[in-house]
Amino acid sequence: MQLTIRSGNLIEAPADTLLVNLFEGVAEPGGATGAVDRALNGALRELIAGGDFAGKFNTVAVLYPRGALPAQRVLVVGLGPAEAFTADRARVAVATAAQKARDLGARHLATVAHGAGAGGLDSARAAQATVEGALLGLYEFEGRPSPEPGRRVEALTLVEFDAARLAEVEAGARAGHAIAEGANFARDLVNQPPNVCTPHYLAERAEAMAVEVGLRFGVLGPDEMRELGMGALLAVAQASALPPRLIILEHRGAGAGGAPPVVLVGKGVTFDSGGLSIKPADTMPAMKSDMGGGAAVIGAMRAAARLSVRRPVVGLVPAAENVIGGAGYRPADVLRASNGKTIEIISTDAEGRLLLADALVYARRYNPAAVIDLATLTGACSIALGRGMAAGLFETDAALGQRLRRAAEASGERVWPLPLYPEYREALKSDVADMKNSTGDRYAGVGSSAAFLKEFAEGYPWAHLDIAPMAYLDNARPPWPRGATGYGVRLLAEALRAWEA
Repeated sequence: MQLTIRSGNLIEAPADTLLVNLFEGVAEPGGATGAVDRALNGALRELIAGGDFAGKFNTVAVLYPRGALPAQRVLVVGLGPAEAFTADRARVAVATAAQKARDLGARHLATVAHGAGAGGLDSARAAQATVEGALLGLYEFEGRPSPEPGRRVEALTLVEFDAARLAEVEAGARAGHAIAEGANFARDLVNQPPNVCTPHYLAERAEAMAVEVGLRFGVLGPDEMRELGMGALLAVAQASALPPRLIILEHRGAGAGGAPPVVLVGKGVTFDSGGLSIKPADTMPAMKSDMGGGAAVIGAMRAAARLSVRRPVVGLVPAAENVIGGAGYRPADVLRASNGKTIEIISTDAEGRLLLADALVYARRYNPAAVIDLATLTGACSIALGRGMAAGLFETDAALGQRLRRAAEASGERVWPLPLYPEYREALKSDVADMKNSTGDRYAGVGSSAAFLKEFAEGYPWAHLDIAPMAYLDNARPPWPRGATGYGVRLLAEALRAWEA
């Protein structure tokens, strides 16, 4: 989508659709909303007085100028009570309004930065939230059939009346554009069918993206993995005809000097049948999304490059397919990971942690400032926190955990801290290996999986995000569509932006 930032009066913008807002309880609109109302001879005040529009959160009213403005229509989105307003509410409201504009046939949407002024956001944050909301709300997966082909908003113009604030608005808008594009890139990867999005395809898309935005790209195949002793990762892949990949993306950092990098690690299971510990058939189609953590890392690396973040960043995505075959690994097998630790297999459906184990060991070679992994790791996390509510956060460093909680607040991608009790590790004790890959106890699933990963995240501050509740929605959650959410890209982007070089 073409994005333009301009100074001037919104009512004069050369667009077919204008978007303004109203806080709940406001009877006399001001700012751009008031200017639109005056140009339309009090049409909005009439709606308010008649009780037809009250500014309730996420509601939209449509006004038709009938020649009084260059635009064909004006949308007014409700922002709810001013005291409850946040940047995330701005994102959601703008996404809803943008979808309404698209459904009405809009091609060019002009808007103000929602939340500046009465909303309490600074101009940059309001502009960022506005652009993110529009791009995220208007996302459509290219492979999904559209009931109304040809309806697409092609241009977005952000208008700032005060020329003195234009630079701040432009900076926020450009950041929002980079972050939303990264999230939508991740959505596209996850939404692809698994016969398309294979480990090889994931690596190809990552490489093409790296060339586009100026990242370094590398990839390890099975031969290199064997040389490094990555027995856990290789075991997951060995039943598949599709060889695994370890995708490596590197952002040098803008003026970072010799600062150690932040390493992002994302689980990339491109399809998960559960292996011999096979999943129920009715839940298996959604398992194309089991590479949601890997997609988020790729999308976050894209955003980091576009944002020119100061801190060096490395993205690692271990990618493999977990299927059933005569060569597959079995329950009771013992594997050796690349740090020499041995793992007794209790469940072949606890495969994601095996991929992450070898990738977390590999991360140590970068002498990282911190390592953050993301994975659709356990159904237990969805049970604990609820689908679409928050990701589970585990950490071995309080400062790193605080960084991620602040980034969650800024991005609207929620996390909830969970404990790493030593008893979780006790439950993984094995009679034949250093540890089991699962306790076999569904009530300990979230904590024991994190305790397992901790065994391989040695020598650096580490955080684990179980994004299983967030990466994929079976049902639409307005304004976000059904399918991939791109969760994690905005969270990581905000964390990286705030990281000092």
